[in-house]
Amino acid sequence: MYSFSEITDPVAEKVKETWIKYLSMEYRFAARMRNAPESFLKKLFAVSSDPSIISFAGGLPDSNLIDVAGIRDSAACVLEEEGREALQYTTTEGYLPLREFIAERYRNRLGIAASAENIRIVNGSQQCLDIIGKIFIEKNDRIGIERPGYLGAIEAFSLYEPVIKSVDMNESGPDMEGFEKLVTDDKIKFFYGIPNFQNPTGRSYSYDARKQIGGIVGGSGSLFYEDDAFGELAFDLKPRMPVNKFAPENVITSGSFSKTVAPGMRIGWIMAPPEIISVFDTAKQAADLHSNFLCQKILDQYLRNNDYDAHLKRVVSVYHDNCMLMQDLLDDMTVAGITHTSPEGGMFMTAGLPKGLSSMKLFEDGIKNGVAVLPGIPFYAGDGGDDMIRLNFSNTSEENIKEGMNRLSEIL
Repeated sequence: MYSFSEITDPVAEKVKETWIKYLSMEYRFAARMRNAPESFLKKLFAVSSDPSIISFAGGLPDSNLIDVAGIRDSAACVLEEEGREALQYTTTEGYLPLREFIAERYRNRLGIAASAENIRIVNGSQQCLDIIGKIFIEKNDRIGIERPGYLGAIEAFSLYEPVIKSVDMNESGPDMEGFEKLVTDDKIKFFYGIPNFQNPTGRSYSYDARKQIGGIVGGSGSLFYEDDAFGELAFDLKPRMPVNKFAPENVITSGSFSKTVAPGMRIGWIMAPPEIISVFDTAKQAADLHSNFLCQKILDQYLRNNDYDAHLKRVVSVYHDNCMLMQDLLDDMTVAGITHTSPEGGMFMTAGLPKGLSSMKLFEDGIKNGVAVLPGIPFYAGDGGDDMIRLNFSNTSEENIKEGMNRLSEIL
């Protein structure tokens, strides 16, 4: 490797001095970045990629359930029939046939009056979080989020320096009195929630809670941001009515094919009222011009030429069995004080810890003993969370679930 110590030429010596000064300079980052907490997601992916660790900490779908053959055939077809077009720039809105597929699925499954005109393709639903934050949040604006809530949303919104107000989650959804107070008294810009198989708890909003939320935000100056990344992963395969149904003018809905087809394609979507979509387009275009066009075409080809619902049935069957096994093993633990949620779909559950046991210490001890869990602290916008852990059951074999839970039990 080339070293600065080898430089002797006078001109090169000056270059050396300049580079040393450059490398040691203090970069003048924006205040919002200097104050931003370190991303726990980065640590999470590092842990999840270590083959020596049985990880319940990640949020990955099962790689063995990705239909590689079907996607390969779809890719070959797209490249053979329209390769030059698929490898060219495209519009910010996203591939129209794919948007029409999404809209049709909303109409047929949920009775939502969806239109491709109000749907945009994004780089995974995570991009929606950033762009919605960008177009709505000014410094010290008030927004609402579930407690506990999705850590990726907390990190994304925090970069725009809002005041984040949290509402406790119970078995049927957010505490409704607290939610209504945020809308009527705090005048929040929006409330972000995951009504179906929430991350991290795995809980779902009841029908009544969804209807109440629609009634509260409908006609108000506040929005409900409905993240439906897990809606297609119901163990009973039955659709849950979205909040969008009850207040379409006050609801932003996002979804993703990452949990159902393949996360590496980075294809998600947003559905929102026309006025929001127009501003969203401006921000999206400035950010990346458009999402991966080749992957959009491949995905559309795949969805139209394969039985998507049969694929979902296979995925859900595995996740259901994994979830039931993990719950049974938690129930069998002899440690007093262990509790857990009982999801009806999705990829996650949470476990409450015995009094006095720190989730951060459990995370650290677990890594040393070959098992990873996700501490609860990152799921709280303020204090709290050290008395719970999140467990992922989608990306681990039954054998590893048994061994991993055994290792966890020994630590506890």
